[in-house]
Amino acid sequence: MSKKLVLFCDFDGTITEKDNIVAIVKKFAPPEWEALTKQILSQQISVQEGVGKLFQLLPSSLRQDIVDYIVQEATIRPGFADFVRFCREEGIELLITSGGIDFFVQPILAPFDLSGVPIYCNGSDFSGENITITWPHSCDEHCTNGCGMCKTTIIRRYDPATHYRVVIGDSITDLAGAKIADYVIARSFLAEKAQELALPHSTFATFHDVIGTLTELKQEVV
Repeated sequence: MSKKLVLFCDFDGTITEKDNIVAIVKKFAPPEWEALTKQILSQQISVQEGVGKLFQLLPSSLRQDIVDYIVQEATIRPGFADFVRFCREEGIELLITSGGIDFFVQPILAPFDLSGVPIYCNGSDFSGENITITWPHSCDEHCTNGCGMCKTTIIRRYDPATHYRVVIGDSITDLAGAKIADYVIARSFLAEKAQELALPHSTFATFHDVIGTLTELKQEVV
């Protein structure tokens, strides 16, 4: 089987150890954020609707305070820089597919050499009183989940006849993509779901684990 490996790597809870949106709203938002977060996780409201409402709770004037806080607060999962280098050296196509927001995703990733790596995430508009999230990568006609940043739309751009599509992630926002991928490298909630749904998968704690799995996959796929 000779196919090109392509990786769709989540950001919050995957590249970073914790979910940055949760960290931001915990620190800056009024108490209403908790009920909204529960509605998102229980799928009562879509991710797009929920995240939009969460950021509407935050004044635009807090932009720099939020960025300063989250850049200091975010912990990058061990091995990420080695993983990026490994993909480059092995000619593996890497995309970062994040349900996060550009104004904090980009500063957190700035220290890493991600030249040539597309970063798909949601946008932000600070022109109003409160933060408005924009959705440059919303669902195509095949998805009705209201993802906000639709990972399955991006995955579907890669023909499974020529590409071996691997999702790397941890949460509910990665599940729809995991279901259509060829393979899943998962932790936390996504690992439980991959097990439950019998999806081809392995688990990871660090990006060195991911490199190990990809080394094995590459021998089978290419």
